[in-house]
Amino acid sequence: MPEQSGDKSQEATPHRREELRQQGHVARSQDFASALLLLLGLIALGLTAGGLIDFLGRLTRRQLGGGPWLTTDVDSAIAQWNSLMADLAGAVLPLLLMVFAAGVVVNLVQVGFMFLPEKAAPDLRRIDPLQGLRRIFSLTNMMRLVFGILKIAVLAAVAGMCLYGERHNILAMGGMSVPQIASYLCSVLFWTAVKMAGALVLLAALDYGFQLWKYERDIRMTPQEIREELKNLEGNPQVIARRRQVQRQLALTRISHAVPKADVVLTNPTEIAVAIQYVPEKMAAPIVVAKGAGIVAERIRKLAIQHGIPIVEKPVLARALYKEVEVNQPIPQDKYAAVAEVLAYVYQLKGKPIPTPN
Repeated sequence: MPEQSGDKSQEATPHRREELRQQGHVARSQDFASALLLLLGLIALGLTAGGLIDFLGRLTRRQLGGGPWLTTDVDSAIAQWNSLMADLAGAVLPLLLMVFAAGVVVNLVQVGFMFLPEKAAPDLRRIDPLQGLRRIFSLTNMMRLVFGILKIAVLAAVAGMCLYGERHNILAMGGMSVPQIASYLCSVLFWTAVKMAGALVLLAALDYGFQLWKYERDIRMTPQEIREELKNLEGNPQVIARRRQVQRQLALTRISHAVPKADVVLTNPTEIAVAIQYVPEKMAAPIVVAKGAGIVAERIRKLAIQHGIPIVEKPVLARALYKEVEVNQPIPQDKYAAVAEVLAYVYQLKGKPIPTPN
């Protein structure tokens, strides 16, 4: 099939994803965040309900019990107000802090940390009537409408099932005392709300999956977009190829001057080649004058043959020197013995005296 530049058939690149994230475009479901926050808020309410009930009881006894206030002044009113605010803060702040922490965690779990101050700047496009109409009658909003109707139906079904399961206890409330009725109603309402919140979380998880699928589909890229991004990130491919060709030519030129000076060339035997030179009067240890793999290794071997430089197959030593030693650097101390053995062998082949360092 011929490649079509307009066909978004390619997965989004990491650079594209990061670019969109910096603009605030990520896969998110507001329903999922709201439902999960509602569930966590109900759990927090269940954990702090004892303190709230105790506060309301003390407030009721204090306000409705005792003698009537026949006279008052500013100081006593301020004292009463401060006392009320202190008690209210002690009862409500734990719940508010837990809900706040839950809200932060829910959003971090969904989209991670995002700092986008530009989103707070005025944007006239947000109040454009035409754009607003397009958003209202878009496919996304139609899906939200259908999903909203589905949520109402599911919540009504969950609430109805919960209350239907308590029908016998509800009919028996006539024989309960007022505190028992209050406790029972609070318990039924709380657990019904928790189950409804759980159902919302399950529905919202489906919505989040849909939003994630839609986001991945929307950010897909055409082959042309990928080529343009590669060109912007790394430059023109033709320029890159030309630069690499020049670098390869320079490397081959350096090798052409360095290899004839070598005493021996170690090979792997075909993939890697390392040329070693040792001049005892000038060097404390043998140095690597050239090395390479693939085409460069083949060039080193050809130069060695042309200039009568011995080629010795030492795969392990050649790989180690190729990996550990840079060009024009001495060999490491732990390779002295192995290289000295090779040099001694080469000098014996040439019938020359083995050099000794000063």
